[in-house]
Amino acid sequence: MIHLIFCLHRLPHLSREEFQRYWRERHAPLVAAHAAVLGIRRYVQAHTFEHPAAVAVAGVRGAPESFDGVAEVWFDLDDLVALPQRPGAADAGRQLLEDEQRFIDLERSPIFLAHDSVIIGSQ
Repeated sequence: MIHLIFCLHRLPHLSREEFQRYWRERHAPLVAAHAAVLGIRRYVQAHTFEHPAAVAVAGVRGAPESFDGVAEVWFDLDDLVALPQRPGAADAGRQLLEDEQRFIDLERSPIFLAHDSVIIGSQ
């Protein structure tokens, strides 16, 4: 399986809470509605939060500005490669991108594909 990782920064006019609420309550159902046509096997949202422990961990590491969240999406590689030929996939992708532009600062939000290598725990 292939793991798409999308490190998200919110648009400047949104608070972290507004961004995360929209992402969870509006965007997540849209992703779920298109999961079958896009071949999505798993979708997880990791929401960052303010806490002294988070500040301490970042400080020890000299970390840059934190993301507002991370979207994680799993696909079978063959399904991902075949997306351009899949009926309805282009329209689903367009709808998701249009929605992302409402709350994600896309220029500051890196996205990449990776293979998982589980060291501790199970897949």
